Amino acid sequence: MTASLLNFARHNKIAIVHDWLVTYAGAERVLEDIIKLFPSADLFSIIDFLPENNRDFIIGKKPKTTFIQHLPFAKTKYRAYLPLMPLAVEQLDLSSYDIVISSSHAVAKGVITGPDQFHICYCHSPMRYIWDLQHQYLRESNLHSGFKSWIIRYLLHRMRIWDNRTANGVDLFISNSDYIGRRIKKVYGKESTTIYPGIDIERFPLVTDKDDFYFTASRMAPYKKIELIVQAFNEMPDKKLKVIGDGPQYQKIKEIAGANIKLLGFQPTEILIQHMSKAKAFVFAAEEDFGIIPVEAQACGTPVICYGKGGTLETVKPEITGLFFNEQSTNSIITAIEKFDQIASKFEAGEIRKHASTFSKERFRSEFLDIISSNTHYKKHQQNGRNLSL
Repeated sequence: MTASLLNFARHNKIAIVHDWLVTYAGAERVLEDIIKLFPSADLFSIIDFLPENNRDFIIGKKPKTTFIQHLPFAKTKYRAYLPLMPLAVEQLDLSSYDIVISSSHAVAKGVITGPDQFHICYCHSPMRYIWDLQHQYLRESNLHSGFKSWIIRYLLHRMRIWDNRTANGVDLFISNSDYIGRRIKKVYGKESTTIYPGIDIERFPLVTDKDDFYFTASRMAPYKKIELIVQAFNEMPDKKLKVIGDGPQYQKIKEIAGANIKLLGFQPTEILIQHMSKAKAFVFAAEEDFGIIPVEAQACGTPVICYGKGGTLETVKPEITGLFFNEQSTNSIITAIEKFDQIASKFEAGEIRKHASTFSKERFRSEFLDIISSNTHYKKHQQNGRNLSL
């Protein structure tokens, strides 16, 4: 920790607010880096059900939670309490803190702060299921019609009003990609600065000698489109696909997978990295806000074949580190795989890894500190007498 950062932490009381703590995924990797920047900060969350063997990234902190922590079935059905989460997050008392940093893809940015507090929101995305992806969410949840559908639609409407209003309590929005920056502008009418999430480059071995299989990995939820990838490889029986991940669609995907497709279920990170580093290409069909795992694949020197929309447009360089397909369809994936096979020799593992190294944790931490120290809102708070100096 630099002298200026020590001085910052010494003179400012900092709170970090995260939506919910139930697993270690993309948003939690960003949270981990923020905590490492400010290890003396206090941590808040709607709920904390992290397993004991998966708590290292919060560095021994005991998060302060809300009343939802104690509601029936909250450990497994916490998403059902989404309509109560705005109320819950507003009950967190942050009045004694100088700096509030929210790590938000749902409601964390809605914490209440005063005019002399500086609120930074690292926005993974405005809530997709209440804004532009509402209709997709309703279809996938089988809630597109009927009385229950109208109740849900009304609740989502009320959440949109709350979500838009609480954007005014944020002094500085940081987006995890330019794509999300545009969504922030569209939804909240606010400007943001992009700081890409960082990955631990050294954790991913550079492998130049690839095996003869394609690879994908993800939670098997509908929007991840693993089923679509499997369907595409069903139509290419001469090509091998390995899949790591579980989730609500696992059994359905298992039932349709052909003999050339190997489902490995949930696997430890070390096993995932082994497969990712040896694969001839990583296939990714989701429209992600940023998408950490395609960057991790590139860190292994593995080309990425991905849907050309969302954050991957900013992390994959066409025909240098990967290829894009233009539609979430089996034919589009098949066409991209066939094109890749034709030009596979063009992809150089070392060049792919070099590109991935631009998304390092060191860069994330440096840019995060720089934006705090240089932001005009921050300087305004300094001038108003708050002791917020680097």
